[in-house]
Amino acid sequence: MKRHDTTIPDLILIEPDVFGDDRGFFYESYNAEKFAELGITTAFRQDNHSFSLAGVLRGLHFQLPPKSMAKLVRCTRGRLWDVAVDLRKNSPTYLKWFGVELSAENKMMLYIPEGFAHGFYTFEDAEVLYKTSNVFDAALDSGVAWNDPQITVQWPFPAGTQPTISQKDRSLPKLAEVSVTF
Repeated sequence: MKRHDTTIPDLILIEPDVFGDDRGFFYESYNAEKFAELGITTAFRQDNHSFSLAGVLRGLHFQLPPKSMAKLVRCTRGRLWDVAVDLRKNSPTYLKWFGVELSAENKMMLYIPEGFAHGFYTFEDAEVLYKTSNVFDAALDSGVAWNDPQITVQWPFPAGTQPTISQKDRSLPKLAEVSVTF
């Protein structure tokens, strides 16, 4: 496995070692010892699997303390633009975002520490698997609008089109309307 640091400290892109031949391929998507060698010692507690049609935007989601979540995200089918936004108020990169293409083809994974909002836009039908460091708690589930003017994520959907967004995500508040302390 290879660690690729991003423009935001602690937000890490992971490139697995892929072994392939005429039968197909194999790679370890998670190995606690190898992740520790990369500086990631998070204990994951839940695995999630989602499917989204092409043109879907999900997010920006996070879970509030005391059950905030780190995530390890990978795309196992299709292709998407994955985004993490630093919401740690004392961070030098507060409100900065990082986006990266994750796909079944490139097999890259994004490690997102606690204190970040997360979302993605699907270029094509896509399946996403992600581990979380805490179990889901509906009472602590939160998020901010995908188009928040304080964050200004540059989503890559085609000009003149609008992504498909759930009612829940369309109703997410702007950051100025939320009290978030990470």
